[in-house]
Formats: sequence, C-alpha cells, structure tokens
Amino acid sequence: MLTTMVALTLAAAPAGQNEPYTADLAKCLVAKTSEADRTGLIKWIFASISASPAVAGMTNLTPAERLDHHRRVGQMFTRLMTQDCRKETVVAIKYEGLGTIEKSFRVLGEVAMRGLMTDPAVTASLGDMTKFFDQSALEAVGREAGLPIPSTKPAK
Repeated sequence: MLTTMVALTLAAAPAGQNEPYTADLAKCLVAKTSEADRTGLIKWIFASISASPAVAGMTNLTPAERLDHHRRVGQMFTRLMTQDCRKETVVAIKYEGLGTIEKSFRVLGEVAMRGLMTDPAVTASLGDMTKFFDQSALEAVGREAGLPIPSTKPAK
C-alpha cells in the first residue's frame, strides 16, 4: 500500500493548513534534497512522461535508461522517508494518514519543477511561442474585455 502511495506522489493535492505534520514532512523533504536530487527528480518526471505515445517519438530514451531513472528516484524516496526525514514521515503517517506521503512529495516535485521552469534556457524557449501570437487579435480580445490597449501609432 505504501509503495503504491509513493508511486502516485505527484497526483495529490498539496498539504493544507489543517495538516501540520504533512507540511513538516514536505519542509524536511525539500531541505534534505540536494540540487542533484532535484535534478534527478526532474529527469525521472521527464522519463516517465516520455513513455506516453503522444510524445515517445520526441526522445530516444531507452527502456533501460527509463528504468535507471526509476531506480534512482526510488532509492532517493526510500532514503528520504527512512533516513533523512524518518521522524517527520512516521509522525505525519501516524497523525494524518498515508496520504501525507503523496502530498509531501508533491511539494518536493513542485520545488524541483520551479527550478526547471526558471532556468534561463527553459524560459527563453517557452517565450519563443509568443513570436507566433496574432497581436491584433489578442488586442481585440483585450479591448472587448475592457483593458486599456496602448496605441501602437506614433505620437504627433
């Protein structure tokens, strides 16, 4: 049961205000992971997503490489729950249930992804799609919504 819960870590809602032990566990997970751990988590997420037929052709990741990412992240999760954050894990499960594992690891996943999404190369690549916006169509929507759209005509 616990293994299944951990496998679904990124699917649950973040810790709420009425879950102080879940919040403590999440804080511990973030504090006890290195930059290399977070990078490994991002690679695992990418490797897992790339298994979808919708995007599988966009990568040359082999099944053996994907399995290696699963192994590394599985070992990291085990280390975090049984060593680095053992006390917080036990208390959170005891008082708030097994769902605390999912919620806490989701926070860790969000922190890792935030680092990825703020990488200058990633933000530049994401911004490239704005080159294909139809500016006049978007401005028309803004005017219809009541937004003040600055004039692009030069002042006289």
